[in-house]
Amino acid sequence: MTKGTQAFGMRHNKTHVVCRRCGRKSYHVQKSQCASCSYPAKKMRRYNWSIKALRRRTEGTGRMRHLKTMPRRFKNGFREGTKAKSLKASGN
Repeated sequence: MTKGTQAFGMRHNKTHVVCRRCGRKSYHVQKSQCASCSYPAKKMRRYNWSIKALRRRTEGTGRMRHLKTMPRRFKNGFREGTKAKSLKASGN
């Protein structure tokens, strides 16, 4: 048997399927582990030898539902439960 063109017709089994955590087609079915994010491990897979991969999935690449309001709240001293004074009531 050869390993070239003829053998490629027999390849119809999937080793990797879509990962439910990172969404990439890197979840190995037999190993039950993602090659990209290392799911189901609790810690995300990250290595400093691949700086581009870190950049793709670091904070600031998603919705940032919590972090995007931080600069504004920090500027105002994290105040809560107060209301701005009305300019009409102050009598201009």
